[in-house]
Amino acid sequence: MEYVTAVPHPRSEAPGSARAGRLSLALALLSGAAGAAVALLATRQRWSEGTAAVAGGSFPLTAKGSDVTGVPAALAIVGLAALVAVFAVRRAGRVLVAALLALSGAGIVAAALLGASDSSALDEQAARVSGDTAATVQSLTHTAWPYAAAVGGALILLAGLLALRYGKVWPGMSGRYERNGAPRPRRAARPADPDRPEEIWKALDRGEDPTGA
Repeated sequence: MEYVTAVPHPRSEAPGSARAGRLSLALALLSGAAGAAVALLATRQRWSEGTAAVAGGSFPLTAKGSDVTGVPAALAIVGLAALVAVFAVRRAGRVLVAALLALSGAGIVAAALLGASDSSALDEQAARVSGDTAATVQSLTHTAWPYAAAVGGALILLAGLLALRYGKVWPGMSGRYERNGAPRPRRAARPADPDRPEEIWKALDRGEDPTGA
């Protein structure tokens, strides 16, 4: 008696992979766009504050995220552009763009966490308002906005990782309109109407048999 091992048809896994592709695509778009928006918004908020000693008093100082570091905002724009470019390229190009997307998110996280404890921006302000180049900020405190920027970077990183893992099954931007490379069939010429002499002359000029034989 012979035993036949059932081999699953290659198309049997298509619905599952297609579903995973759609879910990963939606999650990547949502996390990438939201991450870029959060990172850009966070860099415009106050990251740190303190005081500077001026003429026996205290002068309040504040620093926005863009004053502390311009890296998160720049990488958020790069990540947003990479998120769109993922759908404009294929194969190796898509892998490279997805890697750029992931690296942009990782860079935002690193820069935001480093900026959470940075005091150089307020030190420069303290030196400027006090007229003493050696002056530094006093009563330094930080807000939660640097960590919000880090969360935005983490979302962009997630989008990049999803693109690296599932990008090969995602559709391209112009995939719906691409042909399979086969030449487009020519429309058969309509026989000339013998009752209309002008059509017969046009068919002869085109090198066609006006009788349609």
